[in-house]
Amino acid sequence: MRIMISGGGTGGHIYPAIAIANQITEKHPQAKIQFVGTAKGLESELIPKAGYEIKHITVSYLRRKISFHNVKSIAKLIKGLVEARRLIKDFNPDVVIGTGGFVCGPVLYMATKLGYKTLIHEQNVFPGLTNRVLGNYVDRIALSFEEAERYFKSKEKLIITGNPIRREFLEISQEEATQKYNSGSKKHLILVVGGSGGAARINETVVNLLKKHPNNDFKILLVTGQRHFETIKLQLGKKQDTLRYNDVLPYLTNMPHALKACDLLICSAGAITIAEVTAVGKPAIIIPKSYTAGNHQEFNAKALEEKGAAIMIKEEVLNADRLYLEITGLLSDKKRLEQMAKASALSAKTQALEMIYAEVISMIKS
Repeated sequence: MRIMISGGGTGGHIYPAIAIANQITEKHPQAKIQFVGTAKGLESELIPKAGYEIKHITVSYLRRKISFHNVKSIAKLIKGLVEARRLIKDFNPDVVIGTGGFVCGPVLYMATKLGYKTLIHEQNVFPGLTNRVLGNYVDRIALSFEEAERYFKSKEKLIITGNPIRREFLEISQEEATQKYNSGSKKHLILVVGGSGGAARINETVVNLLKKHPNNDFKILLVTGQRHFETIKLQLGKKQDTLRYNDVLPYLTNMPHALKACDLLICSAGAITIAEVTAVGKPAIIIPKSYTAGNHQEFNAKALEEKGAAIMIKEEVLNADRLYLEITGLLSDKKRLEQMAKASALSAKTQALEMIYAEVISMIKS
């Protein structure tokens, strides 16, 4: 079995690609997997760390306005198509998989033109431009949300799979997680995460909340993101009241345990974050980042809010007082928290990897 996978730019495109590769190699240890990305993208770091080979092509994103950058991007796109064609013919894959990001555009498009079997996976409610275009050409389109169906014309290509996540999120017990992150405490644990890179607005709001309300019936574990950590430490200073029960970290190496242990999650609305929080069935206050492409995070957040699993607060109205009111309101209403947790769990799609793997096998056999 020979599988080519392309996707990159952000962790939201790369981690699903790695998860799919892991599923295939677990089932077929002799399978050959080749990733295709850019030399400057995050994929060039994460893919080799995951133990896979990656080949690079030349490609750049297109801006929505006419610019000199776009002229250069078109030139790079043409070069990328030529490079993708060579890589595909050399590797001769059984199936070519795309997980989004501009880098997978040339690879999947060229694969369709060369007659190879193709599948794309879309993580968000509002699909990225690359996947919306590729949807017209590829053989299969795996979606994470039913709400994304409206953006693709060929309904017969669609399958609803959910987002691939690590198995640890499904296997950890509540007791084990609580023992690790909230053992012996009677306070509610609130986990705050802003995606793999952190979220400046969420960080600043939580800092202000801790300064205004240092003594609470809850404690906060704030994961700032590496690039925001020093700034947040300076803002908090050395106030013992603020940090007595709360903790601030640049990143978490054990997200499954922390997420399972928390009573409430405050987070941005990245597709993988939402997949993880629903997999463990936790209620959430979701603050979508306002600067994402196509405002896709707000679409993701609305989908979960409409199911009764989350409260959405837009960044433009976010402040410490509003967040504090939402937190205390939820924690004082045990019945509502339980209802949100149940709705979160019912929203989960935990068989994504198995479904995508089955689709790949079906395509190979057909």
